[in-house]
Amino acid sequence: MLRRLWAKTLSLVDRIGIDPDDGDELRRRKRLAVRASIGGIIFQLFLGAVFLAFDEPLPALPVFGGAAFLLANLLVFGLTHRHFHGFVFGGTLVPLLSGPLSAALLGQNILDNSSIIWTFLAPMLIMVIYTPRHALPWLVASFVVAIGTLFVQPHIRTANTLPPSAQVAVAAFNMVGFALFVFFSLSYFISQRAIAFRLLRAEQQKAQALLLNILPEEIAATLKDDNQAIANQFDGVSILFADVVNFTALSATMSATELVDLLNEVFSHLDTLVEKFDLEKIKTIGDCYMVASGVPRPRQDHAQVLASLALEFRDSVARREFRGKRLAFRIGLNSGPVVAGVIGRKKFIYDLWGDAVTTASRMESHGAEGAIQITQATYDLIKDDFVCEPRGRIDVKGKGEMSVWHVLGKADAA
Repeated sequence: MLRRLWAKTLSLVDRIGIDPDDGDELRRRKRLAVRASIGGIIFQLFLGAVFLAFDEPLPALPVFGGAAFLLANLLVFGLTHRHFHGFVFGGTLVPLLSGPLSAALLGQNILDNSSIIWTFLAPMLIMVIYTPRHALPWLVASFVVAIGTLFVQPHIRTANTLPPSAQVAVAAFNMVGFALFVFFSLSYFISQRAIAFRLLRAEQQKAQALLLNILPEEIAATLKDDNQAIANQFDGVSILFADVVNFTALSATMSATELVDLLNEVFSHLDTLVEKFDLEKIKTIGDCYMVASGVPRPRQDHAQVLASLALEFRDSVARREFRGKRLAFRIGLNSGPVVAGVIGRKKFIYDLWGDAVTTASRMESHGAEGAIQITQATYDLIKDDFVCEPRGRIDVKGKGEMSVWHVLGKADAA
């Protein structure tokens, strides 16, 4: 019950002076300043009551005056939600001045002068709410006021009516109160900083996840440390291109939104298969999907694993519909050396260059519907593990006549 009441009260306090448009950092500063102000009011009222209880109205005057000023300052800020910096400035003046003034009016006694310690709360509050640079002038002012009070106090009053036990109680109250103010202010600041760090880490993880959706992990790590272009030679790589048959005619019968949804479903299905085989999706070009095996992590079975992916893709799309439509695909594979890397500074991707890439694209564009067409280079690598049907020699744009095969299935399955 008490915990619930405390949480509800704290929630109401933390809404004082808050605007909907305030950012997280400004909200943190406002809440800390409001909490410090309310704590200051309670402390000033209690200390003033102690002075009155021992028949010392003079030192009680600046204490009650400080409480009244803090209350008025808080009410104005809470009602107007304006002039936050003025609210902080006014609230910080109270511990800077009321403590030393109360000590001077109480009389010259080292125990009584414990009230002076409150003047050092001013730079601490400024440092927590703003920065150490902003707090430096307040620290200088605190030293000036405290030292000045020690020199002036003997000329104002030299004795008081407080018994020794009361003087000890006042000194203890001042020290405990000051320690509590510092502890709760710093703990609030540290807790908010921890929240900020957690949010920062969450955003960093989101950014990392987004980066890894664009680039391979090794390349992303390299780009973080080096801003230069990345280019690596790979001698053994296999490349796959998959393309929707009659996509132009199909797109003419669909709205733009329907077309995007269709491609998203198709490519998401392909993404799942690529992850299953631990391969690297390179990019999509319109309705064309490009995958590579052997980059950026070289592997001896690059052709075999990519052929396995092609077979699973061919068979899975033959068994299902995408947005209620049966789609046919052409798939082309080739193997050979490539250069892989990242170039440019904006909207970069991990890409491949070389004749092997061009030839793989030609295998797809010159292929047949529902077929997986491969070159001699890929056939030589997978012929012992897959059943391949020779298709003879075909005229390939930019390459001339080439011998090609269709991959029918795995050898062990046959």
